[in-house]
Amino acid sequence: MLKLLVIEDHALVREGLVQTLLQLDDDVTVEEAADCDAGCAVLGNGEEFDLVLLDLALPGVDGLTCLGLFRQRYPALPVVIVSAYDDAHTVNRALKAGAAGFVPKAYSGDRLLDALRKVLDGTIYVPEQTLPANGGVGLAVPTARGVTPADVGLTGRQADVLGLMVKGRSNREIAELLGLSEGTVKIHITAIFKALGVTSRTQALVAVTRKGIHL
Repeated sequence: MLKLLVIEDHALVREGLVQTLLQLDDDVTVEEAADCDAGCAVLGNGEEFDLVLLDLALPGVDGLTCLGLFRQRYPALPVVIVSAYDDAHTVNRALKAGAAGFVPKAYSGDRLLDALRKVLDGTIYVPEQTLPANGGVGLAVPTARGVTPADVGLTGRQADVLGLMVKGRSNREIAELLGLSEGTVKIHITAIFKALGVTSRTQALVAVTRKGIHL
């Protein structure tokens, strides 16, 4: 079962998102919140969520500040920004703050669902107009000076594996591209998780964005 949270202050938009999200899988539960405080209250109930959809233009605590709170309190929880403000600067700010994806409100329901499925599969989703060269799936490059893979304790081969993970490649595809066995790829991924202090692909991709690791 998938459990999702939508944080959006406009009731009609929120209701539309909820109805769309119910189509994501056969068994989906969607909770709603109208602002950051209400969203924090829902997450603070102790239930585990698979994904949060967060608007940027919220009353009171704005979306980016709310995203920062979630990253501190729930570092493993993917947060996808859904916003009408989808310029490259805003998208990059959201990704640098730790968003696992960014979906413009101009998207259709089908495109939203496709983007969320990619995020749930471990890919950081970026809209096409931001990164036209890779079809909208990938990692926006942080504008600030980042760190090298070696700075976080990764070897050259581990950096190669992480770079392909960021592009959404499966273990089998990574093995084929790097001329490795799938078992060796899994060993490298385990080492990557340990170096980044994470336990899943989604967490690793969020860590790459947050730390500004250049791959």
